[in-house]
Amino acid sequence: MPYSSPKNDSKKEVRYLNKDFSSFKANLIEFTKTYFPKQYNDFNEASPGMMFIEMASYVGDVLSYYIDNQFKESLLAFAEEKRTVYNMAQSFGYKPKLATPSVVRVDIFQTVPALSSGTGTNYTTKADLRYGLNVKSGMQLQSDSGITFTTSEDCNFKFSSSYDPLEISIYETNNNVPVTYLLKKTVRAYSGNVAQDFFTFNTAVKYDRVSLSNDNVTEILSCTDSDGNSWYEVPFLAQDTVFEDMENTSRNDPDLASQSDQAPYLLKLLKTSRRFNTFIREDNKTELRFGAGVSDSPDEEIIPNPDEVGSTLPGSPSKLGEVFDPSNFLKTRAYGQAPSNTTLTVTYRYGGGVTHNIASNTLTKVQSLNFEVSDTSGLTQSLINSSRASIAVTNPEPASGGKGPESIVEVKNNTLAYFQAQARAVTKQDYITRVYALPPKYGNIAKAYIVQDSQLESVSTGDTNSDNRIINPLAMNLYVLGFDARRKLTQVGTAVKENIQTYLTQFRMVTDAINIKNAFVINIGVKFNIITKVGYNGEEVILAAIQRIRNFFNVDKWQIGQPIMLADLAYQISLVDGVSAVVPPEENNPNGLPVLITNKALASQGYSGNIYDIASATKDGVVYPSLDPSIFELKFPATDIEGRVVGTSTGTN
Repeated sequence: MPYSSPKNDSKKEVRYLNKDFSSFKANLIEFTKTYFPKQYNDFNEASPGMMFIEMASYVGDVLSYYIDNQFKESLLAFAEEKRTVYNMAQSFGYKPKLATPSVVRVDIFQTVPALSSGTGTNYTTKADLRYGLNVKSGMQLQSDSGITFTTSEDCNFKFSSSYDPLEISIYETNNNVPVTYLLKKTVRAYSGNVAQDFFTFNTAVKYDRVSLSNDNVTEILSCTDSDGNSWYEVPFLAQDTVFEDMENTSRNDPDLASQSDQAPYLLKLLKTSRRFNTFIREDNKTELRFGAGVSDSPDEEIIPNPDEVGSTLPGSPSKLGEVFDPSNFLKTRAYGQAPSNTTLTVTYRYGGGVTHNIASNTLTKVQSLNFEVSDTSGLTQSLINSSRASIAVTNPEPASGGKGPESIVEVKNNTLAYFQAQARAVTKQDYITRVYALPPKYGNIAKAYIVQDSQLESVSTGDTNSDNRIINPLAMNLYVLGFDARRKLTQVGTAVKENIQTYLTQFRMVTDAINIKNAFVINIGVKFNIITKVGYNGEEVILAAIQRIRNFFNVDKWQIGQPIMLADLAYQISLVDGVSAVVPPEENNPNGLPVLITNKALASQGYSGNIYDIASATKDGVVYPSLDPSIFELKFPATDIEGRVVGTSTGTN
């Protein structure tokens, strides 16, 4: 008899779209009627069978709810629980803000004695800046309402630059002779209290963590162990390189110390295993999380050297001299070092909110400060003490920026925006934005311009006179300029360039190469003629027109590579009240340009020394800059603008 397989039951249809109690119940009833018509047909609500159907529907409804909720909480856009949103936000690299401190510009004052020189008619006095204090950052101030602020920058009364100017005025006189001068500087201060927590560690524990005692921590100021070593905060534990700044002194860098006026601080890369990252918990506490390195031995001693691994074949590399434990890989410091047998001192700032947005002139109390006098030789201690006692502060403008914790919706939106930004520089505009964000203590960048690099083609074309150039897509030339003490454009030194190079390291793509170069400054003069309206004073109209030209060439409005539109300049002059017409100058103006632009290039007179043929660069009423990245600057408006009244209109207006 031939073999035959047993009869298989027909496959039952199961629906997977039911999500609630009613649909589960209806589907179970329909399923029973379809596949068990003879076994059960009593679907009365009071029947025992319906009780079991409803119990099964209830279980399905509950399970469906929890499955749906878990799935929803796994998606950032739909998550609602604070713990879930915080965890996902930080997995994307975004730290939720528990509170935002208020920021304020603080004027700090100090008095110094007068330093006299000469006799008789040659007798002069000036501020004795030898008594100028270097007030260190971390100066604590208190407002009239009891809000604490802490300065974030050093206030060095001996240093002055375009971004950190020192204002000097006479404070006291004796018989009209100055005896005391008042020094003034402005720094930034952030609201919030400063606290310290101490954590003692014994045996090293992989991925150890500690929690700070205060809520709403806004910033970790420092973390040091009992041996004096610094621990650094990193965005993720795999990052083994951090930035460290140091004062630009001959002790730290003898080659760059001469450029301390441009770059008071140097930005350096530091490779360290002592690092941690922070994690914000749902209870508004901040955790410090450390690495997995639990061995006191260097990584080179606990992991094998590839050069020492080989076979027994003749001529092969030697084998390991001892047995190697693969678990040693887990003890390395690739993800940082775990603290052991030490005590960590963590200094941090906490607090913030809308109430920290204090009014102007209410931040007047100095709680504590640290200062230093670089050289006390020849100074009187009583005058040093008097200078210290004279320190006073105020805020001419109200504080702003303080607000409470982010809502769940804000955290989700900010996380998505942060993740899309990726904290990277890809486009040219990304690099420009990052350069302008360079902290001023590393260099004051006034103008920035970036183009692709070009190089001479290495392959010969057979034409010895050809200068064929090809674009290098993996390299860019970044041209920058700074401000001098008078806020005039100037080229930056090597110290600033190195700081920019180091600063961009954390943002640039691995394949990108950045060449930092100085742009060129083309100093110009302006000549114009006008016809005034009847009834207007010509000198007053000329002065108003000169002011309009000064506003037109305001250095903040000009960028590298920007041309001068002579028609726009003439139009601005014509808007001056009393100007009837702008007349082209006749001298050295063969093309009849409405306004004449001239080159000012004598370095002995304070100009850049760059000679530029403006006549050849002018076409169709437009003065074009050099092909080499350059910028036009009206350096001395008081003398470089020449205007004349050549007539008065006879018409009526």
